[in-house]
Amino acid sequence: MSLTAIAGANEPAPPAAAAPAQINWTHLMLGFSGMVLGQFMAILDIQIVAASLPQIQSGVGASNDEISWVQTAYLIPEVVMIPLSAFLSRIWGTQRVFLASCLGFIIMSVATGLSDSIEMMIVTRALQGFVGGAMIPTVFATAFTAFPPERRLTAGVVMGLIVTLAPTIGPTLGGHLSEALSWRWLFFINVFPGILVLFLVGRYADFDRGDPKLAANFDWAGLGLMAASLMSIQFVLEEGARDDWFADPLICVLTAVGLISGMLFVHRSLRAPNPIVELRALADRNFLAGVAMTFVTGAALFGGTFLMPLFLGRVRGFSASEVGTTMAVSGLTMFLAGPLIGRLVRSVNLRVPMMLGFALCGIGMAMAHSVTSQWGFWQFASVQAVRGLGVMMALVAAQQVTMSTLAPHLIKNASGIVNLARNVGGAFGLAVLNTTLTHQSAAHLETLSANLPASSRAAQGMLEGLTARMEALGLPNAHLGALKSLAAIMEREANTLAFGDAFLLLAMACFAGIALALLSKPQPYGTQPPAADMH
Repeated sequence: MSLTAIAGANEPAPPAAAAPAQINWTHLMLGFSGMVLGQFMAILDIQIVAASLPQIQSGVGASNDEISWVQTAYLIPEVVMIPLSAFLSRIWGTQRVFLASCLGFIIMSVATGLSDSIEMMIVTRALQGFVGGAMIPTVFATAFTAFPPERRLTAGVVMGLIVTLAPTIGPTLGGHLSEALSWRWLFFINVFPGILVLFLVGRYADFDRGDPKLAANFDWAGLGLMAASLMSIQFVLEEGARDDWFADPLICVLTAVGLISGMLFVHRSLRAPNPIVELRALADRNFLAGVAMTFVTGAALFGGTFLMPLFLGRVRGFSASEVGTTMAVSGLTMFLAGPLIGRLVRSVNLRVPMMLGFALCGIGMAMAHSVTSQWGFWQFASVQAVRGLGVMMALVAAQQVTMSTLAPHLIKNASGIVNLARNVGGAFGLAVLNTTLTHQSAAHLETLSANLPASSRAAQGMLEGLTARMEALGLPNAHLGALKSLAAIMEREANTLAFGDAFLLLAMACFAGIALALLSKPQPYGTQPPAADMH
């Protein structure tokens, strides 16, 4: 049975609520600003620990395998809350869900900062990610329900900046906090903006009302299937590359669990009278195309933010501050381009900025394909500027297309699906890129070793030069040191070539987004979608 048929089989959509006679713009902007700040905190905390894992590992006595769970434990429960929060906001209202989420996020942040063991930290980080996950999609829904059609683009640009800037500056901010104060302040820092969020949202963000009657037939079985599927898939994507994918029995089992429970969840959602996630939204052509584009932009956003700092730290040996300065170019480009992108989106068919954005993002990543071990700030600055402009343009335009023809009563539910697509797209992108780096590094090292055997004149010449240099410095065991240096040089060059391959792969994904943009059929900017148009 098709989604469209099922949509028709369900009960008629409730009539749209009458628009208020006059919008209190002061309350709307203050309340929305508080929600945006909360969203920024929740997204920032995904990456804020990335540069500080060694300090955290020492502080809680974790092993090398255990410390990776500081990030993984946050992400896995978060993907469950993102779609669930849409259902909860329909029951309790957006304001109550957001306040509960923010309060829980603050409490769990403090508990994580006070952790004295890795076990305690994993539990508190998991709870932090779960409760904080509700602050991400509710902002998206508010932008398309509280703002009139002609003002939604401004809200979309703000959301685009938050979604792109937070993961970009997270590792840098975390590194500086750890160096200046301690790793515990990575989590304590959430208290101060969190209190401001509670005040602004509690005072000004009373945008809608929930329907408690929806809780009477809560689909617990659907929730269990959704949680099993999303958590299994997220675990596989996060840990698969580290565990050699299907060579690990646990990865095989969780892959099967994720796929089977996912299919059962879809089957149940299409037939349950009050499903956790209403898949009727996917019958809308623009929404379906928008979700696919959001998946690609998630991979481009998180993939680029992952590859560049990793290259600068692993190959170039940059410090956290140097990496932050280089990555700031992307954020500055997005910030400056925001108003211009807003004007472009208003004045042309939305397909144009989407295609141009994906093309620019792909070009930026393709530029990085020629990366060398000598690349520094200025080379990456040009890559970051082109990529940042492209991601921002594609993201803002895709947000508008995604909701352009969607029935208003489906927007809350749709916001969870969209944000889930971005997170899963990012996890999928990181998994593929991690695997690419591991495989291609080994392949390039093997090729370099075959082309430069130890008995060759070139290798002997390099060894003699390195040995002479070490002898001139008065270093002991000069010949052995030269051998180690030559091996390190070859490994560095192999890693560099692997990063080039990963950048090219990311470019190809961005270019594929252009084709997805062609599948959409957006309405002119500022028009209100029909109340029940599902075609």
